[in-house]
Amino acid sequence: MTTVRVKLPTHLRRLAKVDGEIELAAGDLPTQRTLIDALEQRYPMLRGTVRDTATGKRRAYVRFFACETDLSHDSPDEPLPAPVTSGAEPFLIVGAMAGG
Repeated sequence: MTTVRVKLPTHLRRLAKVDGEIELAAGDLPTQRTLIDALEQRYPMLRGTVRDTATGKRRAYVRFFACETDLSHDSPDEPLPAPVTSGAEPFLIVGAMAGG
């Protein structure tokens, strides 16, 4: 089982009642889908905040980053980058900025 470091935005940390970075066991070959599954299983209060509960798709104003790369449009079933699965880099869930 691979453990992945995850950084949540402030509002989701408050909702989950966690401080700082969290670590999640996300399967042997972690993907965005298995990571978010693990996040929602451990912190059920976050269900529906990162992805739509009906479609399972990432919410429009939520972005995923790792290794200074935007992974938001990658397939949810694509393996996470090696530095993330090795624990060298965190997986970032970020609230996108919008406005005009």
